[in-house]
Amino acid sequence: MDHTEMKGHLGATLAGSTLCANLRLVAWELTRSCNLACVHCRAAARDCPYEGELSTTECKRVMDEIAQVAKPIIILTGGEPLLRPDVFELAKYGDSLGFKMTMATNGTLLTEQLVQKMTASAIQRISVSIDGANAGSHDAFRKVSGAFEGALRGIALARQAHLDFQINTTITRANIEEFPKIHDLAVSLGAVAHHIFMLVPMGRGKDLEQAAISAEEYEKTLHWFYDQRGKSALQLKATCAPHYYRIMRQRAKAEGTEITFDTFGLDAVTRGCLGGTGFVFLSHLGQVQPCGYLEVDCGNVREKSFRDIWLNSPVFKDLRDLKRYEGKCGKCEYIRVCGGCRARAYELTGSHMAEEPLCQYKPQKKDIYSIV
Repeated sequence: MDHTEMKGHLGATLAGSTLCANLRLVAWELTRSCNLACVHCRAAARDCPYEGELSTTECKRVMDEIAQVAKPIIILTGGEPLLRPDVFELAKYGDSLGFKMTMATNGTLLTEQLVQKMTASAIQRISVSIDGANAGSHDAFRKVSGAFEGALRGIALARQAHLDFQINTTITRANIEEFPKIHDLAVSLGAVAHHIFMLVPMGRGKDLEQAAISAEEYEKTLHWFYDQRGKSALQLKATCAPHYYRIMRQRAKAEGTEITFDTFGLDAVTRGCLGGTGFVFLSHLGQVQPCGYLEVDCGNVREKSFRDIWLNSPVFKDLRDLKRYEGKCGKCEYIRVCGGCRARAYELTGSHMAEEPLCQYKPQKKDIYSIV
């Protein structure tokens, strides 16, 4: 898909009071097994086998069903996906169907041989999480001594093999002051992108609620992120931080800058929360969810086809209908480009349609479905 097609494809998702279901990304939790014990892990993953994971045959069938809907980017994740013996077989199969195959790994298990298998199986990019600017802060987050050095070794091997990699960072009060240094580290390592994630309090992350940043800190961080536009050589993306797409428009308007694909890239035509509209999560047991942090069961691929779930799940229909959003999110003129974090709303209120708890913005306009 070229840039013109992409702009039309994404722009359509922002039209009117109903969001189109244009599947762009599938995050697939192939396994919950993991060699680390990260304090924020949504899956509370452990270093042990998990029963009931989808078999190789089932995974290939589901890929066939996804291909009937779209040809999205598929992120092979976990747990630690490298602990799944058939991961490279599945990556090759996905590539044969026309998917862009990527992998989210903690990096510590990478060897020269595994990196060669990645490139041979057509994995086009990997993401490695770095949550501290040094071993002390990163290892404290990952709960395993040596995790930082292991991740850096893995990154070096990827770079040596010319395998694109991005750095992912989850922001908490423990590392928010370090974030500029983490970004500088991502640049020095040769990453192609740096994605920030705002903590969603679920899984082990529930124990970090007190470490979650405030609405004011959230806003400040996203303004800093905006300020890096044009300064950083990396592609920057705010994930689980839909407010950024409001801030981007507010700042651009104040600066007299037009929001276009040429000036802001994909950020100009995408949406903050894509759960259930352009993004879907598939669990190790086959459960389909709007995202990995929003554990609302939309159907299981062992019981229904992926196409049926994607098109007909009542939860997905809720998320695509802007008139069903509650509280100030439902009244906000930025609803189409932001949407609020549905997972954070659900974890803190019990409703996936409730207003975003960590947003301090007060809606200003009556015509909330006009393009902003």
